Amino acid sequence: MRRPSREIWVVFCSLVLLMAGCGQSKGDPKAEAPPPAKVEREEDVNLVQVDHPEQFPLAVAVQHISTSQLMATGAISPDISRTVPVISLAAGRVIDIYAKFGDTVQKGQLLLRVQSADMSGAFSDYRKALADEQLTHTQLERAKLLYDKGAISLNDLQVAQDAEDKAKVDVENTTERLRVLGADISHPAAIVDIRAPVSGVITDQQVTAAAGTQGLSSPNPFTISDLSHVWILCDVYENDLANVHVGETAEIRLNAYPDKQFTGRIGNVGPVLDPTLRTAKVRIEVVNPGLMRIGMFVTATFHGQEKETHAAVPAAAIVRLHDRDWVYVPIGGNKFRRTEVVAGRTLPGNMQEIISGIKPGQQVVGNALALQNTVEQ
Repeated sequence: MRRPSREIWVVFCSLVLLMAGCGQSKGDPKAEAPPPAKVEREEDVNLVQVDHPEQFPLAVAVQHISTSQLMATGAISPDISRTVPVISLAAGRVIDIYAKFGDTVQKGQLLLRVQSADMSGAFSDYRKALADEQLTHTQLERAKLLYDKGAISLNDLQVAQDAEDKAKVDVENTTERLRVLGADISHPAAIVDIRAPVSGVITDQQVTAAAGTQGLSSPNPFTISDLSHVWILCDVYENDLANVHVGETAEIRLNAYPDKQFTGRIGNVGPVLDPTLRTAKVRIEVVNPGLMRIGMFVTATFHGQEKETHAAVPAAAIVRLHDRDWVYVPIGGNKFRRTEVVAGRTLPGNMQEIISGIKPGQQVVGNALALQNTVEQ
């Protein structure tokens, strides 16, 4: 009696467990989802294997014909032809400073006031010259009157005329000296107002101390640059100079704004190479849209004359890892190899040029980021 009861009890428990398992599989949505892609890592870190490669559609690299490219780094500098020094020939003590480095100024704007002993001496000489000219003029008029009456000789009249002429020359010389020093003849004073000769941005300042505590030792207290046009100076290696020609255009990208592209014209290729680096300075002239600032780092792309054939893939087929560009290339079965490439320009249709790494006609994973995320899981 005990043995048959035990067998019936075992069969009953098995039926209960079987019915419970069937009920769970019916209501579990995970059981209906496709199986997850399982990754098996090989010894080669760039080689991956997936269980379901069909989850990663492939794309074919197409052919793209373009000109050769040369990339160089550089920095933004002022256009020297648009840079004007603010000159003051009057030395003295700075009493007021109205502008500072980096300020935008307009032509004629007051920048600096200097109390100058040179100005005091120049006004003194000017007033003396005026007084002498008035005296000699009076003496000449008297000499003419006496000569007409026969009281003096012709020689005395000529001497008076010569003194008058010399006095006029002295007045002209002292007047010109005041103008050179920047003085206003109608307002004699020892104060010199230094004004901006052109409109632009102050890119250099030699007066740094507080007003009233420093003498104006430099004849160029400020330098003003028109930054509507700037220069980009790039270092190009000797072996690459054949790809750079004066008059051609170059593409400019700022490190601060990598998503913006500008175009400039090559204005000069330096005639002298750096003896250590074996590079030449290449000057690119660019219209400043307002974003470019002096000293910014840029990347310039020069285009050669020869045509080159490269591959082009969808932009999503490239993944950026460790400052390098990679694509996943199928190598048969369910295996993929991560291959390093050098990406070029962005092309229309959300395509990306590939300079090296793969060739036209090769297949790559269309969404490299999706496969990379699967690998990292």
